Amino acid sequence: MALPTIRELLNSPGPVAGAVARGWVKTRRDSKVMSFAELNDGSCRENLQVVFPPEGNFAEILPSLVTGAAVEIRGDLIPSPAAGQKYELRAGQIRVYGGCDPEKYPIQKKKASDEFLRTVAHLRPRTNKYAAMLRIRAELAYAVHKYFHDKGFFYVHTPIITASDGEGAGEMFTATTLDLANPPRTDKGEIDFSKELLGKKTYLTVTGQLEGESLALALGKIYTFGPTFRAENSNTYRHASEFWMIEPEMAFYELEDDMELAEDFIKSITKSVLEKCPSDMELFAKFVEPALMDNLRNITENKFERLAYTDAVKLLEPENARFETKVSWGVDLASEHERFLVEQYFKKPVILYNKPKEAAAFYMKLNDDGRTVRGMDVLVPRIGEVIGGSERENRLDVLEKKMADAGIDPAAYWWYLDLRRYGSVPHSGFGLGFERMMMLVTGISNIRDVTAYPRVPGYAEF
Repeated sequence: MALPTIRELLNSPGPVAGAVARGWVKTRRDSKVMSFAELNDGSCRENLQVVFPPEGNFAEILPSLVTGAAVEIRGDLIPSPAAGQKYELRAGQIRVYGGCDPEKYPIQKKKASDEFLRTVAHLRPRTNKYAAMLRIRAELAYAVHKYFHDKGFFYVHTPIITASDGEGAGEMFTATTLDLANPPRTDKGEIDFSKELLGKKTYLTVTGQLEGESLALALGKIYTFGPTFRAENSNTYRHASEFWMIEPEMAFYELEDDMELAEDFIKSITKSVLEKCPSDMELFAKFVEPALMDNLRNITENKFERLAYTDAVKLLEPENARFETKVSWGVDLASEHERFLVEQYFKKPVILYNKPKEAAAFYMKLNDDGRTVRGMDVLVPRIGEVIGGSERENRLDVLEKKMADAGIDPAAYWWYLDLRRYGSVPHSGFGLGFERMMMLVTGISNIRDVTAYPRVPGYAEF
């Protein structure tokens, strides 16, 4: 039978005789008559204070209870006379599972920089900040699944290895089984990808959208939640080479339906984290981003502004002096433009829609004006774009022309075009970068710090 966690012990309805706590020592101190330790097992932010009474004859083992040591302590859970804690554990027996060299252990009580902690990513989950981040990440992931499940969506799994460039940008990692030192070659001297295990050149996926569309056009409403990869050499605070994407696709949804769902989704999962993780959220509001709670209330309590791209340009052009990248119609808006709209002009989240076709992916539905597509981006404070989506082009002739204009070989997408041949309907979807959502709800400013082991250009440690 599993033992209770420290979280469960701290929430116990009453004292417990013969309680058992297991975890890692955070700190230990000695007074004139007894010793104290703070124990944490990762189940919550709060530590369990352990009291070692003098009659316990702990003098021999106490020196091994250093920061980082893994221990089991048996004793009585009793009301604590100290302020700020309901219970403490009065120790009776101690077992040291794993010792720790205090001179070499890199996680000390003093504050360490994020840059340093990235070099010890295997140990940083033992810090208060990163343990809290991972607990929030787990709760946020659960909230995603619960939201879609409660709304009648089916959770589907789309391929991680694919032959399709879903974004049409070509920034993909090649997945190969060939001998890179001596690959097979054709008569023309080119690499012969027909000798691949899967019979053709394949990549790590950048999106599950295209396959998701095919599933939505059979099941109605589906979503994916899985890893995606971008071979883009972009060293910014909000880009990573490996990240997780949430991608719903809905049959019979038009752009307006897509925008409504995106807004409701963000509000719902944000509220869930605020409700389920109050202590961990308090840490980030106190030590990471003082304006965090105001920012999140702004998201959950306000109707998102709907703003057409053309209208956004009219608002931004008079402000061009402040921007590094100047705005004019046809320019793909940058993060600085997005954040100006959200943080300074409207002062609330914005859904930007009807962007120029030249700045859009090939699958976005062309508007009747021939200049814009039925795409949308959800912009939020501090992050800028957190969601990108669109109504998908469901007209075969228009999609074929758009693919030709983009230089995309239709033969490689024969199955995707089939969806427009057989029972085509209006349908829409969007993608939410999970790590960007984590940045939003925690106030953490760098995408490297909202995942356990970040994968960014030039870095694949651990």
